[in-house]
Amino acid sequence: EIELVESGGGSVQTGGSLRLSCIVTGIPFDDSDMGWYRMAPGSECDFVAYISGDGSTYYGDSVKGRATISQDRARKTMYLQMNNLKPEDTAVYYCAADLTLDRTVVPGTCLNFAGYWGQGTQVTVSS
Repeated sequence: EIELVESGGGSVQTGGSLRLSCIVTGIPFDDSDMGWYRMAPGSECDFVAYISGDGSTYYGDSVKGRATISQDRARKTMYLQMNNLKPEDTAVYYCAADLTLDRTVVPGTCLNFAGYWGQGTQVTVSS
């Protein structure tokens, strides 16, 4: 069974940090892209980061320099470390997995353009 389960969201103040986790089962890490997208109320999906099967990492412009994506393949877990959080980082964060992921999200396709999604975890950053 394929399953993605996020955890680690919460409420922090501006400048704080959070580490999101996504336990991924049923998908081979070596052959898949895995990543994070976020959606704020009234907004489209925003690409955050993804990591490819060979370990290459890619980041969205809005989080570059503040986010680090990583995996612990023995634990079947993907992480997103977010530092220096800003109020505009407030959103529901979703982990996703597929053979390939993309930095560009076609409007209206959020939660549909990748094969597998987690349930989402809320991140709230207060000023």
